[in-house]
Amino acid sequence: MSKEDIRQMGLSFGADVVGFAAVEDYKSKRAPDPKTLLPGIRSMIVLGFREMNGQLASEVGRISMHSRIGQMELTRNCTFHTAKALEDRFKVKAAPIMPSYPLNMAAPVMGLVADVSLRHAAVAAGLGAFGRHNLVISPRFGTRILFTAILTDMELKSDPPVTEDLCDECNLCVEACPARALDEEGKTDNMKCLRVSQPFGIGGAIGYIRKFTAATPEQQKAMIMDPQFLSLYQASFIGFQYECYRCMAVCPVCVDA
Repeated sequence: MSKEDIRQMGLSFGADVVGFAAVEDYKSKRAPDPKTLLPGIRSMIVLGFREMNGQLASEVGRISMHSRIGQMELTRNCTFHTAKALEDRFKVKAAPIMPSYPLNMAAPVMGLVADVSLRHAAVAAGLGAFGRHNLVISPRFGTRILFTAILTDMELKSDPPVTEDLCDECNLCVEACPARALDEEGKTDNMKCLRVSQPFGIGGAIGYIRKFTAATPEQQKAMIMDPQFLSLYQASFIGFQYECYRCMAVCPVCVDA
C-alpha cells in the first residue's frame, strides 16, 4: 500500500491533512522513546484537523469548548478507524495516539509529558514548523490545527519537511498570553499556562477541596452551590476543559482560515 493510499484513507475518515514520519526522524527531548511504546515501530502516520474559526473568534469559553468537544470526537473516530482499517486490510500493527489524554499521571511527569509529542511528530511528518508560541504552524491552516498520530510497524519514509519560516516573529502570541507563559523564547511554562487555560482542571479541583475541608459546615453548604464548584463538577465528566486559545486566535498565519 502506498503512502498516498493511506493519506486518502485518513482524509476519507475526516482528517484535513495526513503526513508520514519514519521513527528515526521523530525528535522529542521529553517524550519517551517510541520504541518503548510499540514493539517493532518503524513509522508514524500523523493526522491534522483544523480548528474552527468560530471557536477561536468567541471569547466565551463555553462556545470554544463546544467546538473542541466535537473536534475531539472527530479526531478520535478518524484516527481509530484509520488505524483499524490498516490492521484489518494489511495485518500490520497500528496504535492510535489521541490528543490530550490519557496521560501518564505518575511522577515525575505528572501528566505534563505525553507519550508522543504530537507537535514534534507533525514537524517530522512535514505538516508544519514551530512558531514563537511553540505550536506547529501549518502551511495550509496556520496555527489553527490539532494533531493525532498512528504508530505502526509499516515502513514509511518521512514526507519532506517544511523548510519555510512560517512564523513572522510578530510576538502577538507572547503579548496576548494572559498567563505570561511564553515570555521565555523556546519554552512554554506549562504550569502558568494550565492555571489560565484549565481553571477547572485538577489543580483547581485540589485547591477547592482543600478550601472545602477547612471550611465550617455553614460555609460548606454555600460552597456546594458556588459556580466554581458547579463548573468543577461539570468539568469532571467533560474532560480537560480549555478556557484559553489566545495564542492560536491571535496568530496572523491563517492561510486557509
